[in-house]
Amino acid sequence: MSETKRKTRKKSANRELLEARIIRAAEIVFATKGFSGSTMDRIAETAKISKQNLIYYFPNKDLLYKRVLQEILDIWMEKLSMLESPTQNPEEVIRRYVHEKLRLSREYPNSSKVFAHEVISGAPVLKAHLISQLKPQFERDVAVVNQWVERGLIKPVDPRHLFFTIWAATQTYADFSVQMEILLDKPQLDDDDFDEAEAAITQMVMRAIGAD
Repeated sequence: MSETKRKTRKKSANRELLEARIIRAAEIVFATKGFSGSTMDRIAETAKISKQNLIYYFPNKDLLYKRVLQEILDIWMEKLSMLESPTQNPEEVIRRYVHEKLRLSREYPNSSKVFAHEVISGAPVLKAHLISQLKPQFERDVAVVNQWVERGLIKPVDPRHLFFTIWAATQTYADFSVQMEILLDKPQLDDDDFDEAEAAITQMVMRAIGAD
């Protein structure tokens, strides 16, 4: 590899690392302050970079906010598709689905909070993406569950509300973590709390589909 190519690759890697750092900082600020209460100054301070450097990568708050929302939506859609395993045992697929959804709540709590803020506000930025990206995948996954019902592999269940229930039960550990910590007398939710949550949620869902 030539010295020029090596330097170009290193520069690209450094840029990706800094962008990721900025996005993580933006998640924290947007999650705690909301979009209207967040400032580029606060995001730069949280990322420990100059505001000028921040603006070089993201010229304004709107672009950064959209990037944060799109990233979490992309991650959810990549990890949470029934079509990845349409021929597997439904119980295995749904157990994996609950596990992955709860893992994302544990690993990306601030992203989840930002997403919740956006949707509660009427999804002014994300609505078009929900329609064009999430809805088609949701409808495909609903069709997979309906096929399981028709083949007698699980009990009759409305897959739409099955998904809504799983989403609500798992995302609450990110979006309402403070409430959980108060009620559980914990300074912060830990791995044991998420393991217990996964066991409880999975048990309820398995009973709903007749797999307990």
